[in-house]
Amino acid sequence: MKYLDEFRDGRLAETLSRAIAAETSGGRRYRLMEFCGGHTHAISRYGIEDLLPGTVHLVHGPGCPVCVLPVGRIDGAIHIAGRPGVILCTYGDVMRVPASNRVSLIKAKAQGLDVRMVYSILDALDVARRNPDRTVVFLAIGFETTTPPTALAVKAAEAEGIGNFLVYVNHVLTPAAIGSILEDGSGTGGGPAALDGIIGPAHVSAVIGTRPYEVFARDHRTPVVIAGFEPLDVMQAILMLVRQLNAGRHEVENEYTRAVTRDGNGKARELIAEVFELRSTFEWRGLGLVPFSALRLKEAYARFDAERRFEVPVVPVADNPACACGAIVRGLGKPTDCKLFGTACTPDDPMGSCMVSAEGACAAHWAYGRFRDRQGRTG
Repeated sequence: MKYLDEFRDGRLAETLSRAIAAETSGGRRYRLMEFCGGHTHAISRYGIEDLLPGTVHLVHGPGCPVCVLPVGRIDGAIHIAGRPGVILCTYGDVMRVPASNRVSLIKAKAQGLDVRMVYSILDALDVARRNPDRTVVFLAIGFETTTPPTALAVKAAEAEGIGNFLVYVNHVLTPAAIGSILEDGSGTGGGPAALDGIIGPAHVSAVIGTRPYEVFARDHRTPVVIAGFEPLDVMQAILMLVRQLNAGRHEVENEYTRAVTRDGNGKARELIAEVFELRSTFEWRGLGLVPFSALRLKEAYARFDAERRFEVPVVPVADNPACACGAIVRGLGKPTDCKLFGTACTPDDPMGSCMVSAEGACAAHWAYGRFRDRQGRTG
């Protein structure tokens, strides 16, 4: 297939639906996690769950970097924005994530701090060029997909001698999160977090390739299928996972061959390795401290590191106890399990990051499924 509408063809969807039903006729349960929020939205938007037999359960995973960014990191950004002469730039969804006392960056802006929404890190770099007497800090966030642009911007700032540009780095690593989830009682070992297979992320895998997932297939005996974001991509990935499980196989397969290879984008990976190094540990919302799961700037680029410049305190802050985001990103709950969903927590007034982010599970369920009873379908 070459054209977008082909990946949304209803007749092909019906064919895949029948194939999945035929392959699962034995009554076995298949509990599959879609790691990426792009898949979650495709599932909700196109009603994919309605095309699956009752034995196939789709489990929401971490979703997106905004969903897993802990409260303490937003508090750190507000701390930076409050320093004299600072302009803090970041993406619009990050600005709406509640931090301590439900203060978000957008509320901090309303209180007088200079916080600006940008569409890319290059926009923030341009703000630094136009404001040489101010310190411009970009709150960088993202999985491996958005890490190369941050590295490029840092190298551009160095090449141009832009000394008033800093980065508050919150780039996190997908394989580490998957490993943490699988080690939390999932895989074939049973328990409330048990997973039978993983629908692997698309854009991330275009950068890192399929090779990093092989450890999960080998050590956790959990099959992984990398899938594109279109509805037929997701359904084909589900069929591939079901066939692996029926055959007793646990391998990494690539449905998204039009964009993903085993080794990924070599130039992007080299750029990341040149500018960044691993942190020994990093806190994730819902997952806690995960070893070697995030990046920081290397010593050679330390002068661009906002954490080092402003000595940002790293203080773990508990989530709102009524918010279920932590459980949702671990695959232990779904949006409708949260008592706040659709009442105290809406996109207009979010209580948690899963409702803020455009790729969050709560935002997806609000947009496409909040009036439908899915009890028993995704649990």
